[in-house]
Amino acid sequence: MESTTCNGSEDSSPIFYLMGIPSLPESLFLPVFLIFFLIYLLILVGNALILVAVVAEPSLHKPMYFFLINLSALDILSTTTTVPKMLSLFLLGDCLLSFPACFLQMYLFHGLSCSEAFILVVMAYDRYVAICRPLHYPVLMTPQTNVMLAASAWLIALLLPIPAVVQTSQMAFDTIAHIYHCFCDHLAVVQASCSDTTSQTFMGFCIAMVVSFLPLLLVLLSYAHILASVLHISSREGRSKAFSTCSSHLLVVGTYYSSIAIAYVAYRADLPLDFHIMGNVVFAILTPVLNPLIYTLRNKDVKAAITKITC
Repeated sequence: MESTTCNGSEDSSPIFYLMGIPSLPESLFLPVFLIFFLIYLLILVGNALILVAVVAEPSLHKPMYFFLINLSALDILSTTTTVPKMLSLFLLGDCLLSFPACFLQMYLFHGLSCSEAFILVVMAYDRYVAICRPLHYPVLMTPQTNVMLAASAWLIALLLPIPAVVQTSQMAFDTIAHIYHCFCDHLAVVQASCSDTTSQTFMGFCIAMVVSFLPLLLVLLSYAHILASVLHISSREGRSKAFSTCSSHLLVVGTYYSSIAIAYVAYRADLPLDFHIMGNVVFAILTPVLNPLIYTLRNKDVKAAITKITC
């Protein structure tokens, strides 16, 4: 889709120029590249190990681990939409993105981030059924149901950003539009436009709130039921076992919403632009790099499967 430009031909597609971290001196580009490269490598290796371990180990062919490999796949895909371009920017100074490439990156980043929120809801529901309705668990969480839940989470999340992306693509941009960010984030692209940005900023904020708070509300509702059920377990060992099955998921949820909080505070607070950019970058990479560590350190079954594969 082509956009009307503020200067130049209306039929020409604008080129987007990524400003990266504006006040970062060039002498620090290489160290920043190395940090991001190491983080990206950890994300790829950690999540790939989880994928291989769950697929290869028959004892992990359970609903909880089926949703876990969905989470790992999302982490790999979401970071691959943004981090390679960031690495190219800091190492090679490759700052330019075409109009289609920028909007494709924007759509994939936000769509996959939304998918992660909904997969976390599905995982919370799985833990609710396992603890609150254990006798019905094999009937309720069949392979067909698991596939349907995961597919619904992916589909709904990938549909949600479409209106905002399409409307943003119809805004007016200069022939070379400067984006003050390391990748094509929705808000940064909107602010690069020379159209009125009020409606688009409001739409993006509303979608972000829905995607953030609705899944969080559903997760909290699931864990309220889980907590009530666990408190009715008479033995301390039983309560400890029930909580241990949820601990990894709770840590992942906490990490995901902590990164959202960092990005939100960086955006809303009266901070320099660099803090706004870094808050969003933290949101993009924090959860994907910590998820494999949480599940390999906290879950003995996953740890045993990965140890078996690597050794």
